[in-house]
Amino acid sequence: AGDPQYVFDWQSALPDAVAFVNANFFSRDHTALGVLVSDGVRFGQTFHVTGGTFLVENGIPSIRSNRVRPHLELTVEQAVEGYPLLVEDGQSIHYSSNRRMSRRTVIAQDVDGNILLIVSSLIGLSLTDLSQYLPTTDMNIVYALNMDGGGSTMMTVNSLNYTIRSFDPVPAVLAVYKR
Repeated sequence: AGDPQYVFDWQSALPDAVAFVNANFFSRDHTALGVLVSDGVRFGQTFHVTGGTFLVENGIPSIRSNRVRPHLELTVEQAVEGYPLLVEDGQSIHYSSNRRMSRRTVIAQDVDGNILLIVSSLIGLSLTDLSQYLPTTDMNIVYALNMDGGGSTMMTVNSLNYTIRSFDPVPAVLAVYKR
């Protein structure tokens, strides 16, 4: 809390990460909202039952619904919570009359268990449109979880020398490392 970073600061702080995106929503004092688990140490409390959690448990990454499994077990090594869950069991599950378009950050899981990091870098989509679109792609998405977006949306993929800069500094990121 209190020490948000821009994308290039995160790159310096995480030199071994092969990729990262912004993580949890956060408060005005830059405290992550919802659950955040880093190397087995848990921070925060579940903040939205209709959200979801990206987690690594026993070395296996996955996404799950907070409605179906609202509590994290003690064996969770890493976790970030987001809202709303956009896709569950391959189906669009989010609808809102709010059609506000914004940049978005999404963590998804496909039918083979692969984890996908997805960002929209320009104007973006509404959450409802994104929820309806993701199951129609050839990515075979089973679960998709919205993370903080808008001015917080950021992504770096080092092997591609690809960076989307955030407009705002963020206090937490989801980093990917080689095994």
